[in-house]
Amino acid sequence: MKRLFWLSVGAGAGVYATHRVKRRVERIARAWSPESVAARAVTSGHDAGRRLRHFASDVRTEMRAREEELREAVRMDQAPPGLDGSRPRRVLRARYTIIDDDKDGH
Repeated sequence: MKRLFWLSVGAGAGVYATHRVKRRVERIARAWSPESVAARAVTSGHDAGRRLRHFASDVRTEMRAREEELREAVRMDQAPPGLDGSRPRRVLRARYTIIDDDKDGH
């Protein structure tokens, strides 16, 4: 009786494991079928195009804003000093900090 029990447990575990492996193999086969790969490629292409358009839009917006800052700075630099004798203020702002590594001894 004991042997029949363990034979049944082993057979059941074998059937269960075989079923799980079969499902996993089928899932992997579907994921890497030509149709599925093509669909993923199209989807990622659309997503990349959308992200690229969004990036280009952001670049154009920031480019226009920076160009306006530069034009304002040039207008202010070319304007004569005020009547009170003060110089026109500069609008240009530093965007980057340059660090000279030689001063730190590195």
